[in-house]
Amino acid sequence: MESKVNYPYIYFLLESNMVFVYRIKTHHYLNASDLIDRSEWEAYELQHHDQFEAFNHEESEAIEGCGFWLEQHKLSDIVEIINDCIQKRRFVDHRITTQAVHIVSSESAAGSVRVALPPPKHVIGFPDCFSIGPLWKLEEKRGQTFRNNWLFENINDGQEDVYQNKFINTLREIEDISNHVPIYIWYGNNADEQCGLRFFLYLLRDKSNEIFLINTTEHSKANCATSHLSSQQLAQLFINIEEKKPLTIQDRLIFQNEWETLSQTNDILRLWINNEIKGVPENYFDPLIIERIERLHNEQATKDFIKTGTVIAELLPLIEELPSVFFLECRIRFLVYSGVLALKGIPKSMRHYSVKLRE
Repeated sequence: MESKVNYPYIYFLLESNMVFVYRIKTHHYLNASDLIDRSEWEAYELQHHDQFEAFNHEESEAIEGCGFWLEQHKLSDIVEIINDCIQKRRFVDHRITTQAVHIVSSESAAGSVRVALPPPKHVIGFPDCFSIGPLWKLEEKRGQTFRNNWLFENINDGQEDVYQNKFINTLREIEDISNHVPIYIWYGNNADEQCGLRFFLYLLRDKSNEIFLINTTEHSKANCATSHLSSQQLAQLFINIEEKKPLTIQDRLIFQNEWETLSQTNDILRLWINNEIKGVPENYFDPLIIERIERLHNEQATKDFIKTGTVIAELLPLIEELPSVFFLECRIRFLVYSGVLALKGIPKSMRHYSVKLRE
């Protein structure tokens, strides 16, 4: 596949003599689904592929009703080419004007922060859960691919087609932060946000911005994730830390070094234990899953299949630090595959199948 830029248009030679032209209409980064939904495409036919280098769509007539189909990895490549162009334009146009940047280890928490704080501000929500899955070399392309493959093979969250694009887009947003604005990182006392905190500070290692930390657990006096707090609570937290001092260079180096250590590990599941990120066995929650299913069986007149979603709903109040409902569903599938549980239905999501303990 060849491509070239004639901003705001990008040309893609997807076949030997077919050029597909995409028009960029936004300064926001795109996902693969955006290309399909918005369909800002036109198609042109060349007499020979050698004409592509000199091709200009304004001098040609588009083909009506012409579409194309691409494999997911090629579509992802096209998204990255378009986003590279958007990123360069964002830098040239200096379109991102804000008084502060806020980074949160959750898209849902980022939404609450956006509501909580007055403009102008820019809020970045990381589309991931750092308490599960490999973190090995996550700051590098190879680590991101390794993690993406693990998530694709294990986690049924319906995000497999857009996760990698969203992850890379978030890295771009962090890279785009201007050096003069203060950065606020929101986090709580749980493995997901504590890992995220260290990852963010590693990504920001070359930036000279003042960086402020907002520990939502300590300030809210509630042992919960940032995403569980209301916009009103988050707004009050921000007021309470206005006099807080930024991180020192020494403190930043400590967090960066801790990330470098973390990114060398092979753990799949992490918990926040005694104020530290601890890797625990992948099967850590399996005994609890089995015990809860057994208890549900005891409530039945006759031992029968139980909806997987029901099992997970029963588990939620029992787990103080919930890694991810999708990780629990992954472990239930593992117990099925290993012969501990019997299966009824198709395990494409937690609502599509039921389980019971084997005799």
